[in-house]
Amino acid sequence: MNLIESIKRLRKEKNAVILAHYYQTGDIQDVADFVGDSLALAQWASKTTADVIVLCGVHFMGETAKILCPDKKVLVPDLNAGCSLADSCPAEDFAAFVAANPHHTVISYVNTTAAVKAVTDIVVTSANARRIVESLPADTPLIFGPDRNLGNYINSITGRQMLLWNGACHVHEQFSLEKILALKAQFPDAGIITHPECKQPLIEVSEFVGSTAALLKYTIDSPKQRFIVATESGVIHEMQKRSPLKDFIPAPPNDSSCACNECSFMRLNTMEKLYECLKNESPEILVDKEIREKALKPVIRMLEISERLGL
Repeated sequence: MNLIESIKRLRKEKNAVILAHYYQTGDIQDVADFVGDSLALAQWASKTTADVIVLCGVHFMGETAKILCPDKKVLVPDLNAGCSLADSCPAEDFAAFVAANPHHTVISYVNTTAAVKAVTDIVVTSANARRIVESLPADTPLIFGPDRNLGNYINSITGRQMLLWNGACHVHEQFSLEKILALKAQFPDAGIITHPECKQPLIEVSEFVGSTAALLKYTIDSPKQRFIVATESGVIHEMQKRSPLKDFIPAPPNDSSCACNECSFMRLNTMEKLYECLKNESPEILVDKEIREKALKPVIRMLEISERLGL
């Protein structure tokens, strides 16, 4: 309790805002000012009047906040909180891929470094990717990176033939279809709900596929009382808060020793590190000015299209 009160005191003293992703631990989510998916975090960061933004998530999320708010101090509790999906798309390699396929509109998932965003036309999140792709003329050739699973999913539901970068998220790649189907046999009343970063066979057996925020909303609105949740298990904290009488079963990964699937990078952030981060105003996210200016355009375009589409 003292740690929580200390965080709240520092937040007030420093005019700071704490933004947390749904994949953070429950204690961090509970102390945050705003909890959301990548789209919501970007939207909140773009509108905050705080002097300091503490982004409890992973490194690219802090970069996105800094791109949108260059005059604010952007902090993260642990600089080592990276992203396997962002790591699967080195900026120089992606730039070469773009150069080798001219006359394409380049769409990059938000789970990328600022340098990748700098060679992008439109940034998307899982919450708005389909709608943004559908908003573009059907004859527009598209490049999509870095998540091949999300790109394949969007191609399958839109009829597009986007060129895909061959990247993936280690969390969403590791779900065990066999174990999930065994859970479904054990709990036949449970709905399988899945993030579109997962592989196609799992998507095909799911009753609902959507972004983290969409999965949360589905569990609130659905009359079902039990769900098998195929995304990072941190979101179950908010699902349980919003629907306390419902049951949520984390989908297991292939690793036989684990009953749920957690992002090791997200779990690097702790309450103690959040306190130290606010106290010392570090680690701080910095983005090269030239890269930031180039990356800002596709991020702003995402926010503008999302607002126009009511997302």
